[in-house]
Amino acid sequence: MISKNTIKYLSDLKKNNYKEWFDSNKSRYEEAKKEFEQFITSLIPLIAKFDKDIAGVTSKECLFRIYRDVRFSKDKTPYKTHLGAYIATCGRKSPFGGYYVHIEPGASFLAGGIYMPEPRILKAVREEIVENTEAFNKIISEKNYKSKFGELWGESLKTIPKGFPKDFKYPDLLKLKSYCPLVNLKDAEVLNPGYPDFVIESFKQMYPLNKFLNKIIHFALEENS
Repeated sequence: MISKNTIKYLSDLKKNNYKEWFDSNKSRYEEAKKEFEQFITSLIPLIAKFDKDIAGVTSKECLFRIYRDVRFSKDKTPYKTHLGAYIATCGRKSPFGGYYVHIEPGASFLAGGIYMPEPRILKAVREEIVENTEAFNKIISEKNYKSKFGELWGESLKTIPKGFPKDFKYPDLLKLKSYCPLVNLKDAEVLNPGYPDFVIESFKQMYPLNKFLNKIIHFALEENS
């Protein structure tokens, strides 16, 4: 479970995003981190019941660091004001479709699929969508999936990418740079006792899309190895 203490800590961090405050509140950070890590640990075996690729993944592999890389950013605040974990084969750095948990006061969400994949993977996914349009549309138009996630989330190109049919019936599917189902959550929903069950149910609804994507990704990586 995610507690009010974690939400409050992240809210306070957003207002005091500098090293001195962070260091003086290090124990609060450690408690929030421990709670989130335990939560992710509890999710993994439940996800593995319907997605066997997740079996054996550890929470340590999935959790993102709270420290920001500010080397090339105009924003020099040193810390992220959220907690995030990507549950996928090989963890947070995985090229495969997985399950993302994001905890941030007023901006929490759950997501899946693939986010900004490398060019060879993106190209392979687009090619598969052209070849198996009906199968892909069946996944993203399933009633319960559509009701919860709506349209796939992410940036899009303005035109169909080079090398793909200009008369493709669903051009927006080829313009996408990411293939992510996403559901935004209020703090009250994250703190609700039913939140863990909601997470698992949401990820279970994402699984068919991940299965579709990961089959393509496996092939693309093997072909280029």
